[in-house]
Amino acid sequence: MQYEIVGNPFPAVVCELQPNETMHCQSDGMSWMTPNMEMETNTGGGLGKLFGRALTGESLFRCSYTARGGEGIISFASNLPGQILPVEIRPNRSIVAQKSAFLAMESGVDMSIFFQKKLGSGFFGGEGFIMQRFSGKGMVFLEIAGSLVEYDLEPNESVIVDTGYLAAMDETCSIDIQMVRGVKNMLFGGEGVFNTRITGPGHIWLQTMPAPVLAGSIIPFLPTSSN
Repeated sequence: MQYEIVGNPFPAVVCELQPNETMHCQSDGMSWMTPNMEMETNTGGGLGKLFGRALTGESLFRCSYTARGGEGIISFASNLPGQILPVEIRPNRSIVAQKSAFLAMESGVDMSIFFQKKLGSGFFGGEGFIMQRFSGKGMVFLEIAGSLVEYDLEPNESVIVDTGYLAAMDETCSIDIQMVRGVKNMLFGGEGVFNTRITGPGHIWLQTMPAPVLAGSIIPFLPTSSN
């Protein structure tokens, strides 16, 4: 499979598949394709996978597209202004992403749910108890809101992230929470009481405009109805 990411600030990934190659996406994820792409709607691995996707906010069913009778082209477009992040998944490299990040993946990649092991991170870290884990072998494409910033964290090296700005991380990284210091900072600093602490080793991907931040910046400019 070869791919090209096009468009800005509303990008799409255009994938060129060899005969019998398959791409997976959530239902209603395809944007355009050649006529020889064969579609199949399925649960993506049984009831367990179906309910797992429901917990992560994805559609219950998954769509698979296979090139039949020759090479085929299929594209998947982002739903938000931002970027599409291509990540190569390998047997020795799995990643964890925010639960709304998944766009499309090759058939060799397995998507499962990832539970936060620490209760505090789940309740207060802003990423929730449930995230998405990608393992196996192949390419996965993630939606990034806003611009993309990347860091490599050494063992025990940490970065503090505000709610929603973590897009994805290597599974070798860990998540914890850190309380904002000072009562005045908690009450009037605008950052809340807790921040997310990500600790290496591993690679992390941050996004500059989480969807709630984007929505909050637009709402004041929306017209209001008058009685």
